[in-house]
Amino acid sequence: MNYDLYLNRRAASVPPSGIRRFFDLAASRKDAISLGVGEPDFKTPYLFRDAAINSLVDGETQYTANRGLIELRQEIAFYLSNRYQISYTPEEEILVTIGASEAIDLALRALVSDGDEVLVPDPSYVSYAPCVVFAGGVAVPVRTTQENQFRLKAEDLEKAVTPRTKLLILPYPNNPTGAVMRKEDLEEIAEVISRHDLLVISDEIYSELVYGENGHTAFASIPGMYERTVTINGFSKAFAMTGWRVGYACGAKEIISVMNKIHQYSIMCAPRMGQIAAAAALRIGRENNYESVQIMRESYDRRRRLMVDAFRGMGLECFEPYGAFYAFPSIRKTGLSSEEFCSRLLQEKNVAAVPGTAFGPSGEGHIRCCYAIAVDKINIAMERIADFVSSFA
Repeated sequence: MNYDLYLNRRAASVPPSGIRRFFDLAASRKDAISLGVGEPDFKTPYLFRDAAINSLVDGETQYTANRGLIELRQEIAFYLSNRYQISYTPEEEILVTIGASEAIDLALRALVSDGDEVLVPDPSYVSYAPCVVFAGGVAVPVRTTQENQFRLKAEDLEKAVTPRTKLLILPYPNNPTGAVMRKEDLEEIAEVISRHDLLVISDEIYSELVYGENGHTAFASIPGMYERTVTINGFSKAFAMTGWRVGYACGAKEIISVMNKIHQYSIMCAPRMGQIAAAAALRIGRENNYESVQIMRESYDRRRRLMVDAFRGMGLECFEPYGAFYAFPSIRKTGLSSEEFCSRLLQEKNVAAVPGTAFGPSGEGHIRCCYAIAVDKINIAMERIADFVSSFA
């Protein structure tokens, strides 16, 4: 039977995730060290888990409101106001989703019509361009470079705008590069957005994982950007809650209302116990100055320095990442493509990394390595990579 005649052409045309491919390959190999999947190696703090356990004991196993528990939305509103100086009303401007991934998909489906162009910094997370395609839009890559610390430059954004451009996806701190946008960068981007009357989906899932003195600036806090921005965030990265699958979107009530309509027909609501754990994470966090987040961030910072120094020590140029938990070294000196490098590294040294091209054409010549793993594994992986690289000297 020829299923090509039945499959949705948009969905069928999208390639599978390059991240998962190398992760699956590593999982099938004994003693392989995976630097592939971006997941904290910390367990969800016990007090957050305890809140969910107690809710189950008490029989709280029902649906919640489509938009999510009001208690969680209130905590989200307080958190964003307190940490990033952006204010949203819990009742109409906040939607709780199945992770930040669903929030991104909903925002695109609510805003993109057939043929609309969506600007996507390149390289960036693997799901943005496919989700644009699923929504009927056209993903337009905007190249970022190591020379500019992989920050999106206003002049490059300006060149990419056409009469069909509707919105920009702004994914900072960035996966895979670890790049962070400075406030002055965002102000320049905001001028382009205003001039061309565009909207922005700002994916800020790594907002708590910024190293150095400046910290994170929420794009919606830039003058004139609040009404133009859908802010995406969640609990996976900063609160070590990947498997709980709780994220959220915030924005104008008119946009959130349409996103909620899609959400209620396709998902209904995020799991109640996950929402209860997320509310506990924010409530306990504000009571103890987000101590668990601070501990994780300091640990990742030490590992960040260890990995970057190791890559530089083996002669690979490595941009210093100031956000998220990835290093994005250049492997051009080996003469291998990103795909070849990662395939041979796994086969010959049992270390899994992700080719930079999984995140867009501009990722060629780089690999992504996650440092959210144990220090002893980082050390072993770096020794194996150094031995592999030395064969190309």
